[in-house]
Order: sequence, then C-alpha cells, then structure tokens
Amino acid sequence: MTSPIITERLILRPWKDEDFAPFAEMNADPQVREFFPSLLTREESDAGIRSLQGTYARDGFCFFPAELIATGEFIGFIGIQTMDFAVPSVAQPAVEIGWRLARAHWGRGLATEGARSVLRYAFEVLKLPEVVAITVPANVRSRRVMEKIGMKHHPELDFGHPRIPEGHPMRRHVLYAIKNDSVP
Repeated sequence: MTSPIITERLILRPWKDEDFAPFAEMNADPQVREFFPSLLTREESDAGIRSLQGTYARDGFCFFPAELIATGEFIGFIGIQTMDFAVPSVAQPAVEIGWRLARAHWGRGLATEGARSVLRYAFEVLKLPEVVAITVPANVRSRRVMEKIGMKHHPELDFGHPRIPEGHPMRRHVLYAIKNDSVP
C-alpha cells in the first residue's frame, strides 16, 4: 500500500504502536468475540498485530487498522489477507476480506463502507481475481456486510475450520466469494 485507503469516514492504514491497547480492549469484549472460540488475552492480541504487520511487510496488504477521519480514533480493522490455511475447493492462495469493529461503532455502515473500498483496492490495484470471506453461520451481521458488498454465499464450499476442533459449535464456516468482474 503506497498510501492509506480513504473512504468518506475512514482511513485504513498500516498498524502503529498506538493501536495495541484499543485492539486488545476490543478483543477482550465478549460481544465482539461472540463468533470466535475465545476472547484474546493482551499477549494474544499483541501477537495478532505483530502477525498482521508481518503480513503487510510480506504482501503489501493486511487487515488494516480502521481509523475515524473525524476523530482519529482506532475503531477496529478492515482489510484483506492471504489465508494461511487452505479452504477445500477454493483456488490457492485465497485472499480473504475481513473486518472487526469495536462494539461502539456497530450499526453505522462503517464495515460496509470500508469493505467496499478494500474490494476496489483488491481488484483495481492488486488485480486479484477473487476475494473470499468466511464466518460461522450464525454471524448474521457479518454475512449481511458480505452480501451488501456483492459477495455470494457458496454453500457447496462451506467447511470445517481447520483451527477449530471437531465437535466445537463454531467449527462450521460459511464461505462467500466475489470475482473481480462482479464488483458493484
């Protein structure tokens, strides 16, 4: 990324030291982590940022911190990353779009706004052929964002997440995808 992705209300940019504390706070919120197997400790959350910084150094993109233009406040992340595990029947390496926002910023269309810009970046700048998204079936809020940005659910590609143990209620994941030629 040569410059941040800027939307009407957001700046999506590289990670910085000031992001560690609010990211950890967000990852310790049970409502934000409702569709994940567990909350994250401060150490796990910090390791997550370091991993994303490594992804950015390697690929030039990652799940970018999302900052409100009006206040400069860190509100979560919105971005893309190369998946580090293979999804059955999906061309590899697959690039996943994702978002996670602090609860105070839900319901305002920020994830959709940022995700639309990230898709444009993925297709127009990076020239990616396809972007996928995954979540658990019950995560209706994220699934709604996926649909609003033009992604389609592919039930035949739903799968058991390899990092979640057999029998765990969150193992099953749905897969959405969008091809480069179908961006709204």
